[in-house]
Amino acid sequence: MTGAFRAACVQLRSSDDVAENIRVTSDLIREAKAKGAQFIATPENTTLMAPDGGAKLERSFAEDRDPALPAFTALAKELGVWLLIGSLAIKVSNTKTANRSFLIGPSGAIKARYDKIHMFDVDLPSGETYRESNTVAGGSRAVLTDLPWGKAGLSICYDLRFPQIYRTLAQKGAFLLTVPSAFTETTGKAHWHVLLRARAIENGAFVIAPAQGGAHANGRQTYGHSLIIAPWGEIIAEAGTEPGVIVADIDPALVEAARGQVPNLRHDRAFEGP
Repeated sequence: MTGAFRAACVQLRSSDDVAENIRVTSDLIREAKAKGAQFIATPENTTLMAPDGGAKLERSFAEDRDPALPAFTALAKELGVWLLIGSLAIKVSNTKTANRSFLIGPSGAIKARYDKIHMFDVDLPSGETYRESNTVAGGSRAVLTDLPWGKAGLSICYDLRFPQIYRTLAQKGAFLLTVPSAFTETTGKAHWHVLLRARAIENGAFVIAPAQGGAHANGRQTYGHSLIIAPWGEIIAEAGTEPGVIVADIDPALVEAARGQVPNLRHDRAFEGP
């Protein structure tokens, strides 16, 4: 882990208009670059928040045909930034998409891909029902990737509730954990801040969590509050609910300091089940 850098979260309120979402996201990425960001992350469902899984499937593309990827790879190269597109709906069969993150380097090359492992299948007390697994193929592999400043571990939204992923990534050397999300307003109010701070604290890692926020055209309400969190658990940048950009300076040396004070990553022990 070497050198400090500036990171940014782009907060969105994406619709089902892919072209418009690409335009809005690109404008905000440019704003983040203008604020000095060298690493810029966008939320889950960056270019498509469809009314339901079927509508998302109809509007999705195979990776080699997705219009967002050429736009974003060209933009990363133009701006000379590391760009994490939190997720795109990538069609992998006639019945399912993958919820896939893309890390793009300053050369415009895709450096890493991550397919969301855990599916959000839930009936909320508010009456909201989600069955992500009906139309989304879950991933099966955790992804650790190299940045100029150290290793980063990738995840998406609902993965946040499964701490074993982050533990594994941290023990393999991740100083930075990314959690692009589209948390519902209901679950976000209750759990967003505390879960993200917990992942930072228990792993002594920076957490960058760009989010969708507000009332979407499809009627869904997302929580917003994109966060950048330091390894000791402090929130060092936070958005509200409107689209926009937040930035924070990231010093990887703080990871070593936090892990030195609480060296729990070295203290795991095998144990027998109950």
